[in-house]
Amino acid sequence: MAEKSGLEKLDFGALSIKQQQQLRQFKIETRINNEKYLREHPEVEALISDFLRDVFLKRPTDIREFAADYFTDPNLCMSIGSKLQGDPADTGTD
Repeated sequence: MAEKSGLEKLDFGALSIKQQQQLRQFKIETRINNEKYLREHPEVEALISDFLRDVFLKRPTDIREFAADYFTDPNLCMSIGSKLQGDPADTGTD
């Protein structure tokens, strides 16, 4: 018996016109709210950018372990804070 992968053909008639409009509006509102949140919290962008920079520079073989170590680093908050303040001493080459 073949397993379903979740990638079967879409059923475009599954939603009524009204439901499609509601879904579209929900997606728009969600995107707007997400963008507002990210503008209010620049530390999110700094955190993700710094993490990805480290991943690309260090190219860890075990990305899960690397991510766990990165996000549980006791100095992470201070490091991201100094990046947000534009601290020239924090070049990210540690």
